Amino acid sequence: MSEEETYSAAGEVGQVKMRRTALQRMWIDLKNAPFSAWFGLTVVVAYLLVALFAPIVAPYGEAQVFPAPYAPWSAEHYFGTDQIGRDVYTRLIFGARNTIGIALMTTFLSFAIGGSLGLIAAINRSWLDQIFSRVVDVLMAIPGLIFALMLLSIFGSTVWTLVVIIAVLDSTRVFRLTRAVSLNVVVMDYVEAAHLRGEGLGWVMRREILPNILPPLVAEFGLRFCFVFLTIASLSFLGVGIQPPTADWGSMVRENASLIQFAQYDMTAAITPLLPAAAIALLTVGVNFIVDWFLHKTSGLRDEH
Repeated sequence: MSEEETYSAAGEVGQVKMRRTALQRMWIDLKNAPFSAWFGLTVVVAYLLVALFAPIVAPYGEAQVFPAPYAPWSAEHYFGTDQIGRDVYTRLIFGARNTIGIALMTTFLSFAIGGSLGLIAAINRSWLDQIFSRVVDVLMAIPGLIFALMLLSIFGSTVWTLVVIIAVLDSTRVFRLTRAVSLNVVVMDYVEAAHLRGEGLGWVMRREILPNILPPLVAEFGLRFCFVFLTIASLSFLGVGIQPPTADWGSMVRENASLIQFAQYDMTAAITPLLPAAAIALLTVGVNFIVDWFLHKTSGLRDEH
């Protein structure tokens, strides 16, 4: 074996050992995680599995209509049917795929926009920083939900329009955070050394700054996901979010809200519109538990025993 092949094999062995060590550390952290973190992880994993395998888990089609609208809970329809005879249990399952999928897509896009512009503004610190900051100030001064309602009324309530509008509006918060945490890193010696070596802006952003600001960004990603998730549900409840026949938890609350007034006759009917609301609340709580635990781990604090 040549000397180059020896070095290459040694490097591969070293990378394998580093990955194994990282996995071991992750498993140790998970074993020592509090009950709230395990609860949050269980909820999020369960929701993701339901979203991924919705066509397999759901007993009927997403928009399949049955003859009896507002049918009671039964073995055929676990949570009854809605106002036009669609199975509520099935739409809850497909609602997980649609609402969570669109919220994740929107959050990733908002971080791509706000994170990139925030890094550029922190590194540049010239007229470009001033322009970005003032535009963000203007957008943040307008109430987000009202602005989104206005834009959706103008451009239409398609899925892609919804994703882009919410992502752009939410990227202002990501920009602020990214710029704030990056300002403490861009003045470090290793960043100056990278500039002196002639490294490009993209390289400095990816290799020198981003790895050192990941913990607050990852925590913010979880919080932003919750806010985006709730915003989409709110817009759907108002009728300008995800449009039928696509299942969505926010629109399901609106469609079945009238059943609450029949609580004295059929309690299960009154509970039906609360099911999608409970699904929204449970996912929000689960994500926040994970974010709290992650912030505690990355802050350097330790539990006192």
